[in-house]
Amino acid sequence: MRRCDGGSYAAGGITVMVRFPSDKWIKTFKEKLNKNKRYSEVAKDWEGDFLFVITPDEGLKKEILFYVDLWHGKCREAFLVKGYKKAAFVFKGAYSNWKKVINKELDPIRGLIRGMFTVEGDSRVIIDQAKAAQELVNTASKIPVDFED
Repeated sequence: MRRCDGGSYAAGGITVMVRFPSDKWIKTFKEKLNKNKRYSEVAKDWEGDFLFVITPDEGLKKEILFYVDLWHGKCREAFLVKGYKKAAFVFKGAYSNWKKVINKELDPIRGLIRGMFTVEGDSRVIIDQAKAAQELVNTASKIPVDFED
């Protein structure tokens, strides 16, 4: 069990760990992102949805997909995908690299440039939205996480 730095997800004064990856985690992410004022400012011009693909490696046995619909600084939808869903962008990487992003040990844009992640869709759009991407990471890092492994 490992807790990310910052924030808490408290229920009755007890910090609740949220399993990553899980439907509960992506729903918590959506809730926190929609409360993030900085994200709403820096992503005000963003239009597009993502399929986040977490591929297996040590600690994760099967591929996990999250769908996230981002629109003008808000997250309209976020859920665990059963099967496949079409999205404007597909951001894909190994579970160990996703853990590094959530723990703020790896910037996702640098991970993309270094080949630790791949993207389908116009990567220039994502790079142009680096501040919004950073706020996505900041939000994710505030969720106390119990990693799969």
